[in-house]
Amino acid sequence: MTSELIRKSLEGRHCALSLVIPLFNEEQVFPRMLDRLVAALGQLPDRTEIIFVNDGSTDRTKELVEQAASEDDRIIGVHFSRNFGHQQAVSAGLQTSSGEAVAVLDGDLQDPPEVLPQFLDKLNEGWDVVYAIREQRKEGLLKRACYGGFYRLLAMLTPIHIPLDSGDFGMISRRVVDQLNSMPEQHRFIRGMRSYVGFRQTGLAYERDARADGVSKYSWRKLMGLAADGIFTFSALPLRLASFAGFLIAGLAFLYAIYVLIWKLVSGEGSEIDGFAALAVGVFFLGGIQLICLGILGEYVGRIHNEVKQRPSYVVESISMKTER
Repeated sequence: MTSELIRKSLEGRHCALSLVIPLFNEEQVFPRMLDRLVAALGQLPDRTEIIFVNDGSTDRTKELVEQAASEDDRIIGVHFSRNFGHQQAVSAGLQTSSGEAVAVLDGDLQDPPEVLPQFLDKLNEGWDVVYAIREQRKEGLLKRACYGGFYRLLAMLTPIHIPLDSGDFGMISRRVVDQLNSMPEQHRFIRGMRSYVGFRQTGLAYERDARADGVSKYSWRKLMGLAADGIFTFSALPLRLASFAGFLIAGLAFLYAIYVLIWKLVSGEGSEIDGFAALAVGVFFLGGIQLICLGILGEYVGRIHNEVKQRPSYVVESISMKTER
């Protein structure tokens, strides 16, 4: 997963804290975000680096990151060859990081950098993972309801504990970063992987801000894809539910067949069973159940197919950093 460019950028680097920030078409927010990050550095360790991962932006984001990196040796830019997705961008940032602790936050200022010192204080108390718990979300009612429903559904389906209402925003120790970097899977759900590795974990509540500017780059299609990765990569329960539904329907059909046989015997030979409507409903119902089960199976098979190909999760086009580091 780690490209040769990232390997070369890691040579001789070591710092106390790394900030990983994925970006996709954030030219409107970037100047304000950079100002707040630089201001927050005053409350963070001296040896802190900022890693911007440009996820194939089509606006001036790459140019702005390159300019910032050329002026400040604490800033590193990782540029993808195309848009690979938010989770892949976070993964690239983790691979590039050299800090003893690593913080992940979004580039739209919904994750306030001013909270980072509180994360660091918790980490210094001996915790390995400090994840942010969103007390309030400044988004539409429908999106908030979908987020809340997804996290609760995920909690019911997965055997590991993934904290409710917590995203990727948080801070993790180096040994957790190393474990995440060693995981080779293609369909990456960072908050689930973070929970999977274990160690000492705690939450820190914060109020999630609205976007500072621009529009969200997470479309409904991308959100549904992320939700599917969370469910199908951390739980086999959907497959068991499909099997359960098959046994349940087969059992009900068997009981109905017994009922029809008894009704026929009790009513006499001259009686006719008017069952066309029931038969049609049953056929359509069973057809729908079969398609649902095939769809669930297809989600797992598709992920197996992607894992077997062993393609890289992302391709790095270039690295931006000040030459005299």
